[in-house]
Amino acid sequence: MKKYFATILVVDDDENDRLLIERALRAAGVTAPIYLASDGAEAIAYMMGEGKFAQREKYAYPTFVMTDLKMPKVDGFGVLEFLKGNPEWAIIPTVVFTASQDHDDIKKAYMLGASSYHVNPHDPAALHQFVATLNDYWLTCEVPEVDSTGKQLETSSAGKLGERFTQPCNERDASTQGGPERV
Repeated sequence: MKKYFATILVVDDDENDRLLIERALRAAGVTAPIYLASDGAEAIAYMMGEGKFAQREKYAYPTFVMTDLKMPKVDGFGVLEFLKGNPEWAIIPTVVFTASQDHDDIKKAYMLGASSYHVNPHDPAALHQFVATLNDYWLTCEVPEVDSTGKQLETSSAGKLGERFTQPCNERDASTQGGPERV
């Protein structure tokens, strides 16, 4: 099993769903911090480190996000748009976990950068099985490394295939050294 810093952010307007998801994650063996946001606006405030989330030592950047779609204030699409709009956060695996089976919702979620889209089974046993499978899957995936606060570690693409793409953490370095531009 991989060892890396992880922080999970669960975004859902239904308090019972948030708690059921948290319990299912714990039952699946997740020991990482799990933070719960009641809507997309709260999730964005969390990402920005604003308000009650200003203390990054306590509220690390999430390295994994589960979001509902249909929520007041800012919906799940707003969360996906926000993450996709920031190069550092666009890489965060983001799973849509919702009651909506609408094909347009599914398409739009993927267009906005969702890593996967799942319909909430609402049966506690099925939910536990789903969350266990999801956890097992993400434990096998390679993800960008982060520090203990969830901030991406800087990497160097020099001499590597990825050097043709500027990296958000290294854009200043590339521009001052005549480095590669985005293709």
